[in-house]
Amino acid sequence: MVNRTHLWCDLCDRRSIANMTIVPSELRIVSYPHPILRGKAMPIESITDEVRAVAQRMIDLMHMAEGVGLAAPQVAMPWRMFVTSVPDPPDGDRVYINPRLEFTIPELVVHEEGCLSIPGINVDIRRPAGVRVTATDLEGNEFTLEDDDFRARVWQHEFDHLNGILIIDKMMPMDRLANRRAIRDLEAAGSA
Repeated sequence: MVNRTHLWCDLCDRRSIANMTIVPSELRIVSYPHPILRGKAMPIESITDEVRAVAQRMIDLMHMAEGVGLAAPQVAMPWRMFVTSVPDPPDGDRVYINPRLEFTIPELVVHEEGCLSIPGINVDIRRPAGVRVTATDLEGNEFTLEDDDFRARVWQHEFDHLNGILIIDKMMPMDRLANRRAIRDLEAAGSA
């Protein structure tokens, strides 16, 4: 078992994050097994122009990859932020800073999911049916949304990224077996 906390601390600490120069145009979606995907992201303490620029870059990358959500760790940023663009119902692009989730319908529902950081793997994942998300937007306003459909699943998937949890951690045994080779290939490419 990998010690995620140790891995995360080796990757970056609060001092190095505060001092690092961020060039949003250079951000790219990182793939598994990049170590940042296994760490717990840190809260964003203030919403700056830099945070806004990173959020916009994340939205652009999400659309270029034809995704519906993207979390900051997926672009190698250790921040508690994700973006979504859910087509049904049309929600437009939305930014969630320091989100919190509350399960409103705990009944587990199975649905297929993929991940922009784990290309080529789509698996059935069990998640609570209903969720309430509370977060801050780019203007510093807190908002709360609730859903029991596709948006709820997207919020949970992206929230998992903020805690170092990936769909491969939630795979059902048959999916794990069926995707064993693809996961090994990603791990081998990541260590090359």
